[in-house]
Amino acid sequence: MDCLFCKIINGDIPSNKVYEDDMILAFHDISPMAPVHVLVIPKQHITNVDDVNGENSKYVAHIFEKIPEIAKTAGADNGYRVITNCGEDGCQSVMHLHFHVLGGKKLPEKMA
Repeated sequence: MDCLFCKIINGDIPSNKVYEDDMILAFHDISPMAPVHVLVIPKQHITNVDDVNGENSKYVAHIFEKIPEIAKTAGADNGYRVITNCGEDGCQSVMHLHFHVLGGKKLPEKMA
């Protein structure tokens, strides 16, 4: 599989890790859109939200259980935003489910 995030998980491509356990990996985005911009990904390849199901949803649940700790560790002490993109119209650039954790400053209310 030629998946960028799978290569990061396997250690083929380096990342600036914030958190890792047996199910998920969190690392700093290489093109941050806020002072804190961390990507949180499941270690099992799931293409996007459309592919979450009863067999793999435990990875998504675990991600959301760990996001508060990850955000605080990364420096988002006063709140943060969690975003995921799904498919072409949703501007998903890497076809591996991932959640952007953005914070470290007051974020704008409007996305566009």
